[in-house]
Amino acid sequence: MTRTSLPPTVLVLRALGLGDLLAGVPALRGIRRGFPGHRIVLAQPAGLAEPALETGALDAVFPAEAPGRAVPTLTHWPGPPPDVAIDLHGNGPESRAALAALRPRRLLAHACADGPPWHAQTHERDRWCGFLAHYGIPADPRDLRLPPPSATSPAPGAVLVHPGAASGARRWPAERFAAVVRCLRAAGHQVVLTGGPGEETLVRAVAERSGVHHQDVRAGGMPLAELSALVAEASLVLCGDTGLAHLAYAHGTRSVTLFGPVSPRLWGPPPSPDHLALWRPGPPGDPHGRTPDARLLRIGSGEVAAACLTLLRCHRGEPADRPVRPAVAHAN
Repeated sequence: MTRTSLPPTVLVLRALGLGDLLAGVPALRGIRRGFPGHRIVLAQPAGLAEPALETGALDAVFPAEAPGRAVPTLTHWPGPPPDVAIDLHGNGPESRAALAALRPRRLLAHACADGPPWHAQTHERDRWCGFLAHYGIPADPRDLRLPPPSATSPAPGAVLVHPGAASGARRWPAERFAAVVRCLRAAGHQVVLTGGPGEETLVRAVAERSGVHHQDVRAGGMPLAELSALVAEASLVLCGDTGLAHLAYAHGTRSVTLFGPVSPRLWGPPPSPDHLALWRPGPPGDPHGRTPDARLLRIGSGEVAAACLTLLRCHRGEPADRPVRPAVAHAN
């Protein structure tokens, strides 16, 4: 097919992380249905191309990297202006301007004169589905599941524990993760520890304090396809407010997520007995802070272990001994 015979393009900007991508899946699928005759292209980091294309909502990914910057430049966009440009990146003029510079025929953005108001206290999935509804494009915030991964899990049925997070404010202490892991192993569960690039020391500390064998430690980052398979075939995922939590929601894997500076009502799992979000209410904190948020530190290892073991008993079809009373029920 020649360039002139290509269908009109919808360019969507959401050049953020894995969790942001997965939280945006319902909106992306709404765009796919709303523009059936268009080629849908997502501007995002190239490293997330595989999970983005697995959503079934996209035809292509356009690499948009911006290390240390909130909004990437799109000046290397090839070819003619997109027919429609959609800003799912944020609510400010910077992301709108990055798309407007491409001179699309139509631009949808919060920062446009005809754009909807920004509601800061709205869940991320609901926010972007509501944004599209303002423009007459229906999207279902519950439409977030991913298909089964093509890769094979290296540890099917294991409990996956991910102690890392992008910032210290969202990182529960290593010794508390280790205490929970010891409880899980004492109950007969295989535990696999994972960590991203730069988190090797943290993951090793949890492993050493909990007795996890080196073959069950996956530190330093894994290929996304393998990580996705590990999550999809896990019996449970325990982690903080990270992209891995959203991967568990997307695969329907039972999860316990620990929240601190940001309420699960804004970024938490969909309403489901299979997903528990633990959180202490209070004023919002800085999600990018260097030290653990005070609300996160008020979550004890005992209640986290109890939540995990209850969900695991349900996974095995066993009755729970007693209901879990988390710090706060799941989001929404």
